[in-house]
Amino acid sequence: MPMTEKVAIASGRKEEEKDNGGGRNVKVAAVQFACTDSPSDNLATAERLIREAHIGYHPYSGHYFCQAQREDLFKRAKPYKNNPTIQKMQEIAKELGVVLPVSFFEEANNAHYNSIAIIDADGTDLGLYRKSHIPDGPGYQEKYYFNPGDTGFKAFTTKYTKIGVAICWDQWFPEAARAMALQGAEILLYPTAIGSEPQDSGLDSCEHWKCVMQGHAGANLVPLVTSNRIGTEIIKTEHGDSKITFYGNSFIAGPTGEIVAIANNKEESVLVAEFDLDQIKSQRHGWGVFRDRRPDLYKVLLTLDGQAEKRL
Repeated sequence: MPMTEKVAIASGRKEEEKDNGGGRNVKVAAVQFACTDSPSDNLATAERLIREAHIGYHPYSGHYFCQAQREDLFKRAKPYKNNPTIQKMQEIAKELGVVLPVSFFEEANNAHYNSIAIIDADGTDLGLYRKSHIPDGPGYQEKYYFNPGDTGFKAFTTKYTKIGVAICWDQWFPEAARAMALQGAEILLYPTAIGSEPQDSGLDSCEHWKCVMQGHAGANLVPLVTSNRIGTEIIKTEHGDSKITFYGNSFIAGPTGEIVAIANNKEESVLVAEFDLDQIKSQRHGWGVFRDRRPDLYKVLLTLDGQAEKRL
């Protein structure tokens, strides 16, 4: 008897099993909201939206502080183990039967990471992913705070399905999406904080940002969910105030890259979409992009300058 599972982003709540002749129907959701600089307020907002959507997925510890290089902001980092935010999300995940990716600023002895813990539907902590690609530019000076992640890309086996989770700047790299899909991820998730460019008020990357992730979904034939914050945040820097207006546009894409649900750039939102993972699996296998891969020809990807042949 086929089992129908309702899964909100990252997986989600499992409803009744029923024999409807279909496959594994999965419901995913994304939440979008503006963050204050109070972790407790943001946690309360996240919990409210999780309960509304029966899922959560958003970095919500405070303002995006990487606009500045300030030693005092390292105080916001917390260890992975016994992290109070993660523990609170474990309680909510268990209560609601949902799977929750929880973003946090991790302190690990003298190292610091942009990290995400994956909480299964029974409250179990399934493990950690540390952001691999760390940007460094005006307004997004993350290399000052974060070491490059050392976990590698992962696919997490949850109660409902196997998911791949990467973080923000990772979303620009097709290698990350492909690595997660190769490990069996059936849904890709990207928590994000991106918006305007302080050095160039005329630069708007929103459409580019969407197209790249739609490409990840289409190239790997898997649904993709991304959640981006909204609102304007001002951080004091050594050169005066720096301001970013986050452009929201959180969205859910289907396995051919089509956008099936999208938020706007101003309003708090909860997005929901449903996918039949068995049907998508058949589509993915039948399309042949994984069958026809040629890893033996991809050695150039292991180089920085594209000159693999000269060194082999």
